[in-house]
Amino acid sequence: MRVAIAGAGLAGLSCAKYLTDAGHTPIVLERRDVLGGKVAAWKDEDGDWYETGLHIFFGAYPNMLQLFKELGIEDRLQWKEHTMIFNQPEKPGTYSRFDFPDLPAPINGVMAILRNNDLLTWAEKIRFGIGLIPAMLRGQSYVEEMDQYTWSEWMAKQNIPPRVEKEVFIAMSKALNFINPDEISATILLTALNRFLQEKNGSKMAFLDGSPTERLCQPIVDYITQRGGEVRLNAPLKAIQLNEDGSVKSFVMRGLDGAEDWECQADLYVSAMPVDPLKVLLPEPWKAMDYFKQLDGLEGVPVINLHLWFDRKLTEIDHLLFSRSPLLSVYADMSNTCREYANPDRSMLELVLAPAADWISKSDEEIIAATLEELKQLFPQHFTGDNPAKLLKFHVVKTPRSVYKATPGRQACRPSQNTPIRNFYLTGDYTMQQYLGSMEGAVLSGKLTARAIADQAPRSAPTSPSLVGSV
Repeated sequence: MRVAIAGAGLAGLSCAKYLTDAGHTPIVLERRDVLGGKVAAWKDEDGDWYETGLHIFFGAYPNMLQLFKELGIEDRLQWKEHTMIFNQPEKPGTYSRFDFPDLPAPINGVMAILRNNDLLTWAEKIRFGIGLIPAMLRGQSYVEEMDQYTWSEWMAKQNIPPRVEKEVFIAMSKALNFINPDEISATILLTALNRFLQEKNGSKMAFLDGSPTERLCQPIVDYITQRGGEVRLNAPLKAIQLNEDGSVKSFVMRGLDGAEDWECQADLYVSAMPVDPLKVLLPEPWKAMDYFKQLDGLEGVPVINLHLWFDRKLTEIDHLLFSRSPLLSVYADMSNTCREYANPDRSMLELVLAPAADWISKSDEEIIAATLEELKQLFPQHFTGDNPAKLLKFHVVKTPRSVYKATPGRQACRPSQNTPIRNFYLTGDYTMQQYLGSMEGAVLSGKLTARAIADQAPRSAPTSPSLVGSV
């Protein structure tokens, strides 16, 4: 079967990869001139990479890790020490660690929590541990039920002291969905904690050894094209044209640089676009359907990713850090963590600014000025005295609509990959799957969409989708 896929993010590329494995022929159509969607990256005039986000791979990402294995690129993951590191704002320039010993789960996670005496008291640890028992015993069913509460509300129901939220979970909430605990659904943090505590290496982290565009997305494209599929950049979807029965007749693609619009015709069609542009492009007859109405409850959350190059080393830590600052969520010195970005003499900090709703419309200069004020608290030794650290250059990447904003009740709005339209499917981390909006969720959704197509469509010899003329 010929399958046209709109979007070359991880969901669209993964869907195409698994469709080729099932004997189908995908053509992936990407509106931008770069692969990756929410993991896209670019090179500047100096040859330095800057990315859409700070992308961390966890041991609890089985579908992502399986994809790396199937592509033969497992060695591109640079695994770090099994720990979680938090800044201590009350002690500028110091860190608190949750070190996971080499023991089975959940013992290693319990030990990591119990051995950390910087952030939580013993009474707080015990109260929090008791609160997690239902999630650990009942698993995902309990986790899904808690989507009716914010994380703050869930903690209050468990009689967990508010200081636990302040010390640990503001940082984790912002890292997972770019919003604070009083907004985020309890399901999101419980899902992460369940994975981290029930899998020995669930919370172990890895960085890619270079940009996601080159080191992850391009190998997927190579895999697809070597097996008869196609990936086309600069191909923005303009409209979904329908047959009389309401099924998809073609994807109408916008012509660029004065060219006429054109059609892509296939047997089956997949939207791998984020939920926000999908809602804009839905054909009018579909909007009245309950299946598509549920999408109104989903919208992307704004996020800002920052890259700052300095004239010296600010830290030697080779790991992700939870900043615990009012403005920033997580950051890393990519000159330490990433092989391609390595520099023994200078730091390149990549930082995530969140929540970003109040900042997305501000100028780059305002954002950088505020970030530098935060960094003075995180690295006081480098920003005081007669010779403070000098910012050499920066890049600010704004994403007005990133992963879906996971407030309470959103689980009920997440659609299945199968739609009521006989030849149209959805894929993307916002679709229903057991992981939150993340790289793992995107890859899993692509796999599930490919599986749904393979289950419903007969296997056929690879053929090429029809790219017909102007419309």
